Amino acid sequence: MKISKQNAAHYIWGTQCDGWHLVQNEGLSIIHECMPAGTAEIRHYHNVSRQFFFILSGVACMELDGVEYTLEPHEGLEIPPGVPHQMQNTSANEVEFLVVSLPGTRGDRIELTNL
Repeated sequence: MKISKQNAAHYIWGTQCDGWHLVQNEGLSIIHECMPAGTAEIRHYHNVSRQFFFILSGVACMELDGVEYTLEPHEGLEIPPGVPHQMQNTSANEVEFLVVSLPGTRGDRIELTNL
């Protein structure tokens, strides 16, 4: 079946960020996400899942184990299992990106709210 943001399962995360499940199963997750200006996810890590974040539009800041990376359109960053990370949109514009997780992250997210 052909999939797009228009027919994918939509959800809201954080207080105002959007996500669309393009592929969602135990072995693989591909999500198209949109973060408005000034938003950030909670710093966390995954015990098993390996992730790849790929920017479609806008500019994002990814903090990866204490190092900040600026990601511009058509740039990506791989996140190995066990490495703390946090996607942030510190810009004045929204950022859209893909998150590919192998295997899927359901039940494999450890939040680090005190760090």
